[in-house]
Amino acid sequence: MNDSRFTPVDPVDLTARLVRCPSVTPVEGGALTLLTELLEPAGFECTRVDRNGTPNLFARWGRKGANRTFGFNGHTDVVPVGDAAAWTHDPFGGEIAEGYLWGRGATDMKSGVAAFAAAAVDFVRATPPDGAVVLTITGDEEGPSKDGTIALLDWMRTKGEAMSVCLVGEPTCPDRMGEMMKIGRRGSMSVTFQAQGVQGHSAYPHRARNPLHALVRLLDRLASEPLDHGTDHFDASTLAITTIDTGNSATNVIPARAMARVNIRFNDAHSSASIAQSLRDEADRVTAETGVTFELQVDVSGESFLTPPGDFVRLVTGAVTAETGVEPVLSTSGGTSDARFVKDHCPVVEFGLVGRTMHQVDERVSVDQIRQLKSIYSRILADYFA
Repeated sequence: MNDSRFTPVDPVDLTARLVRCPSVTPVEGGALTLLTELLEPAGFECTRVDRNGTPNLFARWGRKGANRTFGFNGHTDVVPVGDAAAWTHDPFGGEIAEGYLWGRGATDMKSGVAAFAAAAVDFVRATPPDGAVVLTITGDEEGPSKDGTIALLDWMRTKGEAMSVCLVGEPTCPDRMGEMMKIGRRGSMSVTFQAQGVQGHSAYPHRARNPLHALVRLLDRLASEPLDHGTDHFDASTLAITTIDTGNSATNVIPARAMARVNIRFNDAHSSASIAQSLRDEADRVTAETGVTFELQVDVSGESFLTPPGDFVRLVTGAVTAETGVEPVLSTSGGTSDARFVKDHCPVVEFGLVGRTMHQVDERVSVDQIRQLKSIYSRILADYFA
């Protein structure tokens, strides 16, 4: 039953107040304190789960271990502003002008956090559900991401806390509200190749073993052959050469060592381990041909994952369509997000507003979209617990 004693939380005002918190990774900047002051009076049990100087907040309304627990995930940390003088409005001013709320993090993703926090507070006050609502909010999504959502999930596991499903509030729509949600993400990994040859005079190449020739041969093979041609829900995997270096300033010396790095975004046809093995196999073939040896360093940001279309995906899709009149495309495009960690805990999808200005100078968000996003999240909660 609705309770008229409570004034609904204004997500636009909350976004503005969050933007005014200078929470550049990993500085908390007052953002999590602000959210705690909103959530605790509404009955949420709030716990700071800081790790290695990284600020994180866990908030739960309802009983731990409830049969149905709806989770939201997001971040309050932001990237640096760059040249503050290039901004039309103070990047930490949270100003509203021309129908937009301006500032660093307005799009990515303080508006998303404000929308789901406002929706959650209003929902549990007006219609207390048979279940629990959990908010996991980190200050380390834009940084290394080692002590953010991972730390929250580690803490939850030790405390017996769990989410049945989770919605990540990252911006997902390219141009208009409602047009896209994420049901998975590609994996991401970077591989560094260190090629070891034999130094020599460039006039006598037969007395040397040129690591650059071998490295270029290897890179050409890797870049020329597609990893795959896509799968049912994913585009084709990609490999991009991002740097080649020898540190050689001489024009007549064949260097002893050379280095190159590639970045790979891969779909669910692969794992990081299978790709790493294929790269090692190709490097071994080039070694057999040239005598140049390779060392590989593999850094994995996340594995690919998919939340198959089912009840949870349909619930979110239905709420988005009801509030926007647009049926969202089920996408796995884009880079990585903290959903790559949540997927090991429970089914996860992502939906948020239009992200066209995120990380840009003059980052801004339509105030109408913030209100619409709260309405979508409110409907998702109501439908989930119906």
